[in-house]
Amino acid sequence: MRFASLGSGSRGNALLVEGGNTRVLVDAGFGPREISRRLARLNLTGEDVDAVLVTHEHADHVGGVFACARRFDWRILLTHGTLMACRADHVDDRITVIDSHEPFSVGDLGIQPFPVPHDAREPVQFVLTDGSWRLGVLTDAGHVTPHMVAMLDGCDGLVLECNHDAAMLVQGSYPLALKRRVGGPWGHLDNAAGASLLARLDSSRLRHVVAAHLSEQNNSPLLARAALSAVLGCAPDWIGIATQSEGFSWRDL
Repeated sequence: MRFASLGSGSRGNALLVEGGNTRVLVDAGFGPREISRRLARLNLTGEDVDAVLVTHEHADHVGGVFACARRFDWRILLTHGTLMACRADHVDDRITVIDSHEPFSVGDLGIQPFPVPHDAREPVQFVLTDGSWRLGVLTDAGHVTPHMVAMLDGCDGLVLECNHDAAMLVQGSYPLALKRRVGGPWGHLDNAAGASLLARLDSSRLRHVVAAHLSEQNNSPLLARAALSAVLGCAPDWIGIATQSEGFSWRDL
């Protein structure tokens, strides 16, 4: 099992996960042309992807989902709330509505969705497994819940939101309303919140931790790495960073 990011941040998100003969994207915030360009860096095409799992309806996560699904014949799996928050003309036979608490499978991958607190209609994140390895994905959550901790406990890989540094957000140029939204309980996890979640997990199996969804204005890789590495007692450069422009290349579990 392995995973790679096509890009992570407020201008578009897509995480590729491969297990056995199956490849799925978690979100597709880029259109067909850009998705194709980014997949080519991994020597893949859009036709090599089987399905896209949608976390929620915000444009940086869903912006390319429906156009890409039509172009490349992907299955789309999303909650009822997310579907209802998207335009009605997106509804077609490629769509499968999932329950935010019930596991399902796509080919060789088992997938466990779980709800998260975010300012969307019915947002979820995912744990994916090939039967031997577990990858936890958590971005776009305003605060840490016990259920999130339980879902991510004991994973082998973790893609974890470190959206902003709290002090940088307060001192930055965002309008006050946006600062309140991003830093509020239905916004995004800051570095300290991501680190506090990591500290509550059984990390004994972790082979990869990647900080994701970093704000380009209100955070830095240095700060995100420092927060997470302090919890694990590892060198800061062991912590991966999912960037907006490059994402990150394949990581094996």
